[in-house]
Amino acid sequence: MENGAIESKKWYPSPNPHVRMQEIVYWSEGLKVKGLLAEPKSMGDYSGILYLRGGIQSIGMVRPARIAQFAAQGFVVFAPYYRGNRGGEGKDEFAGADRWDAVYGVDVLKTRCNGKIHLLAFSRGGIMALWTTVLRDDITSVVTWAGVTDTVLTYKERPDMRRMMKRIYGGTPNTALAAYEERNPLLRLEEAKAPFLIIHGLKDENVSPGQAYLLEEALKMNGQQHETWYFPNYTHFFPPVANRRTVKAAVEWMKRQE
Repeated sequence: MENGAIESKKWYPSPNPHVRMQEIVYWSEGLKVKGLLAEPKSMGDYSGILYLRGGIQSIGMVRPARIAQFAAQGFVVFAPYYRGNRGGEGKDEFAGADRWDAVYGVDVLKTRCNGKIHLLAFSRGGIMALWTTVLRDDITSVVTWAGVTDTVLTYKERPDMRRMMKRIYGGTPNTALAAYEERNPLLRLEEAKAPFLIIHGLKDENVSPGQAYLLEEALKMNGQQHETWYFPNYTHFFPPVANRRTVKAAVEWMKRQE
């Protein structure tokens, strides 16, 4: 089957009365991968958001309330689970071949929106978003929130993730550097055409601000359009009021890029 083709869909309970949801099964490199689609119930000319989740496997799984939050503001939102998750085929490789699940998720989204596609990424989703905008030329904007940019830095920062990374990557950055470098989108960032918004809490201990600074520096070196919103008092997870305020501001920023 063609990459990005929808294999099946079924209704999914929505936490918002103004938003309808469907669980989608779509094709990515010969695998059936799942994701969650949220769209406003009222008819309209809606742009799309590809929401790229954090975590791996059940950790950081797509939350219906989160994507409904964006759909309620006038977007069609599609959030891939990534391969190997929730009954999807294949294996989650933490920004390996599963990057194509994000790339082809754009095609799923395009069947339901006006063709303008924004990437909104959280945590691990950051590296997926960078690869998606490197590998596609039809992305309108990229918002990376507490986003991972470099897996070597992640290995160094997160002792609790090292066992998983060694298993998936075949070793440490010292013994399997090629596997880490192959996942590094900064080496091809100049191919990205979309404007970037970087959001990061400076007290984040899950994904250090250093990851955001790396991305910012790379964008500066390439002369690529970008904006940074750094929050000195926030961690990886913003307090609810600040979260809602930042979501609203990020949505307004995305709309200005169209």
